[in-house]
Amino acid sequence: MIYNMYIFDRHCQCIYYHDWHRGHTGKTAFEHNDPLSSHPSGGGGGSTTTTTTMTDPRQGMNMSLEEEGKLVYGVVYSLRNLVKKLGKSSQDGFIAYKTSHYKLHYFETLTGLKLVLNSDPGVESLQQALRQIYTQLYIELIVKNPLASASLSGGNVNPETMGAEGFRNGVDRFVRSLTMFDTL
Repeated sequence: MIYNMYIFDRHCQCIYYHDWHRGHTGKTAFEHNDPLSSHPSGGGGGSTTTTTTMTDPRQGMNMSLEEEGKLVYGVVYSLRNLVKKLGKSSQDGFIAYKTSHYKLHYFETLTGLKLVLNSDPGVESLQQALRQIYTQLYIELIVKNPLASASLSGGNVNPETMGAEGFRNGVDRFVRSLTMFDTL
């Protein structure tokens, strides 16, 4: 079973979040103008503040999506650095870690984009799936989109003009098509 996915830019900002199997109130919204952040209001650009909370039924905790994103990034950053310091090779050896409740799958691009996918602990490696999301969806629908660079240079980001909706739908279709999406 696949739970959720985060994408972090090289500035440690969560620019994308998608949840498949946990209940939450509200939509994803972060307080910055990134191309993939969801804006609950239909308009583009401008900062959005929301009181979106995530409820974890196992622990009874309420946490904002922004706070949860920061915690996930902190875990990834710390583990990645630990693996680099303890490892003997120059390659980044951190691709996943597993607890009794979930498994975190990690993929980092050369440009510093970090893709994180959380799944059930029994799921095999999703490294190839994260690579496909990056190359077939992110590159094609966001990076190669001429409207994206025009919107970014103007300083006013409108996710709808950048292919972000197509990216969200593409990620959703791709993840749902994986055999381990709904299996325990």
